[in-house]
Order: sequence, then C-alpha cells, then structure tokens
Amino acid sequence: MRVESILREKTQQPLLRLYLLYHELQPEVSRYSYVITTGMFQRHVALFKQLREAKDCAMWPEVTFDDGHISNYEFAAPILQSRGMTACFFITAGWTGNKKDYMGWQELRSLHGAGHSIGAHGWTHKLMTHCSENELQSELSKSRLTLEDKLGTSITTMSLPGGRSNHHVMDACTKAGYTQVYTSIPRAESMPLGTTTGRVNVYGSVEPEWIAKLFEPDGSALSKLSRRYRMKQTAQTVLGDRLYTKLWAMVNRHEPEIDGEDGSV
Repeated sequence: MRVESILREKTQQPLLRLYLLYHELQPEVSRYSYVITTGMFQRHVALFKQLREAKDCAMWPEVTFDDGHISNYEFAAPILQSRGMTACFFITAGWTGNKKDYMGWQELRSLHGAGHSIGAHGWTHKLMTHCSENELQSELSKSRLTLEDKLGTSITTMSLPGGRSNHHVMDACTKAGYTQVYTSIPRAESMPLGTTTGRVNVYGSVEPEWIAKLFEPDGSALSKLSRRYRMKQTAQTVLGDRLYTKLWAMVNRHEPEIDGEDGSV
C-alpha cells in the first residue's frame, strides 16, 4: 500500500491542505486591512467546518495566526472552539508580555493547553533578510528557546515575518532547530508536509464566498492568487524593501514599522 493511502486511511482527511493566514480580530471594521471583524471570522470558521465535513472534501482548511495579538486569545480562540477547531499561533516572542495589545505568557499557556499549536515568528519581527548574522541568530534561536522555556514544549515551526526569505535565511532556520517554515506563498500543500509551507493571507474585506472559490476542484482561483503573488514579488525586487513597504503601508492604511519590518506580503 502506498504511503499516501496509509495516511488517508489513518487520518480520514484529504491529502491536500490550504493554510489561511490571519493577524488581528476586532468587533468593529478597521481601516487597517489585516484586521478582520469577529463576525466575519465567525463566517470564515463556519465555512471551514462545512468544508471539512463535506463528503467530497478535496482540500482541508487550516487556520494560522501571526504576531500574537491579544485578539487571538480574546476573540479567535473562542470562535474556533465553538466549532471544535484549533489553529497554529506564530508568536513574536520579544513582544510577549512587553508590547501593548499583545498576548502575555499566561494567554499563550492557555492557548497551548487548549490544544492549539504554538510556533515562532521571530524575536522583534525584523525581516530575516535584513538581519546581520548576530541578529538572525537572535531572531531565530532566542525566540524558539524562550517559547520552549516559557511553555514547556518543543517549538519546531517558524513563520517568516513579512514572508521574506532567501537561501541563507532558510539554512539558518534549519540550524536554529526549525523543521517547518511557513511562508506567505499562496499554494496548496500535499501531505506529508515538506520543509516549507505556503499560506493564503486573509484581509479584512475577504468574504467567505471568495475563500470558498479557493477550494474549488479546478483550482483556478488559487492559481490566479499565486500569479498575483509572483507579481508582488517582482515589484518588491524592483522597488526594494523600503519603498515597497511605504507603498504597502499607504495601501493598507497602516503605519510602517521602523526598517520596514512590517510590510507583510
């Protein structure tokens, strides 16, 4: 029997995964495009539950969050729990318990205890491609070791801030002890997962109907999204990170962080 058949029989789940990337939830609509309302997120999660329960489900939806905003604990976790779902929360460890409106260690322990997965998202959210050797070591190793110490669990997954990476960054992730690196590349993933995992960035204006199209068997909506992503990458290369980040901040109604450390793709 092939490995794929064994996995399907064991999990009773499709062999394709589509990972959705969220950031922040709020009860009211925000001008910042990465903020999604709690009502809209409830509709998204209801769709994910429906897709998972469909007999002809060809692709399994997975939920992830980046940064560690307090709304992940206050709003996202209860909504997920109401549908019997869990998510992976990638945490900027240096912000934990230190930055306003972000989770503390008590909230993270509670999420982990409730069955959610915890991964690293750097120490200060600095773009990995902007780091010196010492900074890269700190962003990768300090965040992992601190999370492991505070949560009492192994941390082997890493989400790249801003989705920025190159061969040097990927090698550094491996050396720092990460076996799985999550990116912002919109694509479906086959099981078992490889070293890198792509995700679809979800904006506040995204309706469930649009997300549902990503799961259609013909894959045209996801392919179109992938082409748009490649165009953005080209623009990034041509404009450079600093100019691209300023333009991104203007379009997305958000103040850019110092050194272009926000500028998510």
